[in-house]
Amino acid sequence: MSNATNKAYLAIRERILTGEFEPGSHLKEEELAEVCGVSRTPIRDALRSLAADLYVTVVPNHGTFVNDWTMVDIEDIFDLRAMLEGYAARRAAERATPEQIDIMRTCCDRIDNAAAQQPDPDIEEFLAANRVLHQTLTEASGSERLGLMLSRLVEQPVVLRTAISYTRDDLSRSNTHHRELVQALDAKDSKWAESVMVAHILSALQTYRDSYQREAAQQEEAAE
Repeated sequence: MSNATNKAYLAIRERILTGEFEPGSHLKEEELAEVCGVSRTPIRDALRSLAADLYVTVVPNHGTFVNDWTMVDIEDIFDLRAMLEGYAARRAAERATPEQIDIMRTCCDRIDNAAAQQPDPDIEEFLAANRVLHQTLTEASGSERLGLMLSRLVEQPVVLRTAISYTRDDLSRSNTHHRELVQALDAKDSKWAESVMVAHILSALQTYRDSYQREAAQQEEAAE
C-alpha cells in the first residue's frame, strides 16, 4: 500500500468509525480525494482495501457505500469472537511464555493509564494497548490458522466502534477482565482463562447493545 493510499485508507476509516460517514452513505471518489488531500487513484485503492476489510461495499455501476450492520450481524460477530477467543485463551493458558504474559500485563497498565486521563479517557491509547494484548494472546495460543481467523473478526468496524463509544467505567470493567485473564494465564488454568475471555467478549456485546439503543432513542427524539 503506497503512502498516499494508506493516508486515504486511514482518513476514510476514521470517518466511518466516528460516524461522520454514516452507514449507507455514498462515498464519492472526487469528494474523498478533496477530503483526504490525495488524487483519485489512491482513493480507489483505499476503497478496495476498505471493502476487503468490510468497512464498505462496492456496488458495480452504482458506487461505494458505507456498510450498515444489523444487530443480528453484530451479535453473530461477537458470538464468533467469544467462541474463537475463548478457545485461544484456553490454548494460551497451556502455552504462554512468561514474556508474553508480561506483555499483556504491561498492556493492562497502559489501559489503566489511558482510562485515567483527564478530561476524557485516551481512547486511541486504549485501542493500541488492547490490540497488542489480544494479538499477544492469539500468538500465545500457538495456532496460525486461529490467528488469521481472529484478525478478521477483531478488526471489524463494529468492534472498533464499540471501543470508541466506551465510557471510563466501560474501560475499567474491560480491563478488570484483562487482569483476571492474565492471572488465569499465569496460573496455567485453561478453563478459567476461557471463561474470563468469553465473559469479556459478551460484556463488550452488551456495551454495544446499550450504545445502539441510546443512538436509536436519540434518533427517534430528533425525528419527533
